[in-house]
Amino acid sequence: MKVLLIEDNVELASSISAFLAREGYICEVSYNIRDAQDKLISFQYDCVLLDIMLPDGNGLEILRFMRQERLQSSILILSAKNSLDDKIIGLEEGADDYLTKPFHMPELNARLRAIYRRKTLGGSNIIAFNEITLNIDTFEAWVNGMLLDMTRKEFDLLMYFMVNKNRVLSRQSIAAHLWGDYTDNLNNFDFVYQHVKNIRKKISSANGTDYIGTVYGLGYKFNTSRQ
Repeated sequence: MKVLLIEDNVELASSISAFLAREGYICEVSYNIRDAQDKLISFQYDCVLLDIMLPDGNGLEILRFMRQERLQSSILILSAKNSLDDKIIGLEEGADDYLTKPFHMPELNARLRAIYRRKTLGGSNIIAFNEITLNIDTFEAWVNGMLLDMTRKEFDLLMYFMVNKNRVLSRQSIAAHLWGDYTDNLNNFDFVYQHVKNIRKKISSANGTDYIGTVYGLGYKFNTSRQ
């Protein structure tokens, strides 16, 4: 999961970012509204972790901005403000959940995973298509009942393809989603090709169908019409 953390407390932002990285997330950080808006326009995120009290305004401005720009990222508010009115306003403005500071990091992780399951997977922890099954809790991939020996990045990439079935995904968007926004400045994306090649090989070794097609000049697509 790729997350944008909008938090002006540098120490707290560093702690959250480090924790999420250990849990396998890609976490980008913004310390103010202006930088956050630039990132939201330039990159895609599965979820936004949003502090309400920011140095250049109220975090609710981000909620309104995302609605105006029709951005589909989930939103989890992180706030020291614990009043019922603040929670109601945040949720009515489009947030998916509200977590009051201080909080325990495992609870943050649990809420993020719950939001992702609810909005992306219909509440399930399983992603399946024909002979391929992924368990996002155990990070296991099965093809025709055979457990694949996959790295975490390979699992995340296969999940990214399966969540975005029949959509063309550019090498740049794949790199940014799985390795971070910094990859936007890279000139070479051969590492994406290598990971796709490894996934194809492992699926084929389990007598699975290679659904990942190359769209020349653009990127890749998980093509559900392939047999």
